[in-house]
Amino acid sequence: MAEPVTVLAVDDEPVNLRLIDAVLSPQGERVLTARSGEEALELLRTADVDLVLLDLVLPGLDGYEVCRRIRSDPATAFLPVVMITASGQQQKLPALQAGADDFVTKPFNQTELITRVRSLARVKRYHDTIARQAAELAAWNAELEQRVQAQVDELERISRLRRFLAPQVADLVVDSGGAVLDSHRRDVVVVFCDLRGFTSFAEATEPEEVMEVLASYHAVLGELVFAFEGTLERFTGDGVMIFFNDPVPCEDPGGRALRMALEIRARVRALSERWSRRGHDLALGIGVASGYATLGRIGFEGRSDYAAIGSVTNLSARLCSVAGPWQVLVAPRVLADLGYDVVGEPVGPLTLRGFSRPVAATAVEDLEDGRGAELRDAQT
Repeated sequence: MAEPVTVLAVDDEPVNLRLIDAVLSPQGERVLTARSGEEALELLRTADVDLVLLDLVLPGLDGYEVCRRIRSDPATAFLPVVMITASGQQQKLPALQAGADDFVTKPFNQTELITRVRSLARVKRYHDTIARQAAELAAWNAELEQRVQAQVDELERISRLRRFLAPQVADLVVDSGGAVLDSHRRDVVVVFCDLRGFTSFAEATEPEEVMEVLASYHAVLGELVFAFEGTLERFTGDGVMIFFNDPVPCEDPGGRALRMALEIRARVRALSERWSRRGHDLALGIGVASGYATLGRIGFEGRSDYAAIGSVTNLSARLCSVAGPWQVLVAPRVLADLGYDVVGEPVGPLTLRGFSRPVAATAVEDLEDGRGAELRDAQT
């Protein structure tokens, strides 16, 4: 069943208003009345009206001016207005110019009045439906834009995270809202790698070939860092620093770091055979240390990295710097925290720059349980 039409009848003669009400109300329409143009305009500001029956001759504002004001207000610009005229054709042109939609001549035919009211009310409701749908579409578009922007921001955030985190770890960080990247302290295991002989190689070799060697070297390291779910702190030419147990804690971070270091050594050693055939004498040194560090985002808006700061990072770098070709030098605390032994030889005590006391280290060749060898066999 159709909703009743709300009609605003505007006439200064009470008898005419009662007549309009007597015609329309029995048909199920709702009739509001106003006895002046000013009263009608005020009522339109508060009432939900579907159509206006407007007498031309009114005290104060006449019907033409009322119609013009209805049309000038965006809220009522499309509201149907039926002019009630007494003189017929001579008033129609000014009424059309004022914005009237239709006319009813006094004395009006009841059936004609009902038909015109319902016809124009349907047009009004079609317009209301279109306006509502346009508003809903605009709201949906705005919401879609917000969702797309949120997804773009999320993708950018994930992309930034994946510069230093394994994809699966980056997803966990995103799910946490990124709070785990705020500054904090944690016990971590740090691995530092760099190439022996790289400085002299870079000085004597064309830049394109240097970049080619670095690309193959970084590709191997990047693949293994992600495979072992390490956090890539930075590349500094041939130097690479990785840490474990942050931003997402992991089981056996020391064992994971050692297995990755041994696998990196095996894979880069295979690369070095290719480099050697081209006359490049390059080898790898690795240092592994553990301890507490302060971790968090550093940088500025639009460009930030995730970094670890503390003596443990310096220790790892210093062990790497004194490691011989293809040595993996490991600090004592890393081995003490393992639940199994390693195959290796003690080295030192070593006097390291920045450390007041000598450091004992172990040159690790494999894990006692064979997991280092098993891993290499599984990935070759």
